[in-house]
Amino acid sequence: MAFTGAGISTECGIPDFRSPGGFWTQYKPIEFGEFMRSEAARLEAWRRFFAIRDRFAGAVPGRGHAAVAELVRRGHVACVITQNIDGLHRQSGIAAERIIEIHGNGTYARCLTCERRHELDWARAAIAAAAAPLCEACGGIVKPATISFGQPMPEQAMADARAATLNADLFLAVGSSLAVFPAAGLPVTAAHNRTPLVIVNREVTGLDGLAALVIHGEIGDVLSRVVELAGQTESIAGRSQKSRRHGPA
Repeated sequence: MAFTGAGISTECGIPDFRSPGGFWTQYKPIEFGEFMRSEAARLEAWRRFFAIRDRFAGAVPGRGHAAVAELVRRGHVACVITQNIDGLHRQSGIAAERIIEIHGNGTYARCLTCERRHELDWARAAIAAAAAPLCEACGGIVKPATISFGQPMPEQAMADARAATLNADLFLAVGSSLAVFPAAGLPVTAAHNRTPLVIVNREVTGLDGLAALVIHGEIGDVLSRVVELAGQTESIAGRSQKSRRHGPA
């Protein structure tokens, strides 16, 4: 299984959260409790959300996304657990049922009471009128379908992620600082379950010591090479099977 973080999307023009120039150096996070207590905080959170979204609305999947999608297509990767909210794994062609979004999805909004889905254009219209959007069905608070600081993690997504981790025979962590818990607990679970942990990241992570293999490099370069090598291995295996079927010449 593959576990992806913000680093897989940086070559798509989307900066990560912690590096210089990342989102947290420009936008102070508004915690979930404050969002719930204050309409002014909700309005500001929505304005920041759209400011960030509009900057990167044209982003398309990069080489890393394409490589992961190809590994899924070939049957090497059973599912993708992602910390990202950009929806680029889906755009790359991976079926929604193969993706577990543990930090939510930033391409739509959801009512926090009845969980009805709301489209962002509708929410934008409410913000333009200086009103924090409320659910048309139940009047509940509507929020981007992402997980904020202090907000409980989605129970079903986390349960699915843990099950996928325990079922994996290899855990590939790509482009994540592995510093945000409970998400970073998944590769720890894999390592403790004696599942080989492979980390691909530009910088050192705090979990490198648990890994069977660590590759520091550009994610697009590394994963493209992985796909290439997988293709060569499949070709060799195919010739070997053909030789066994037909016997010596």
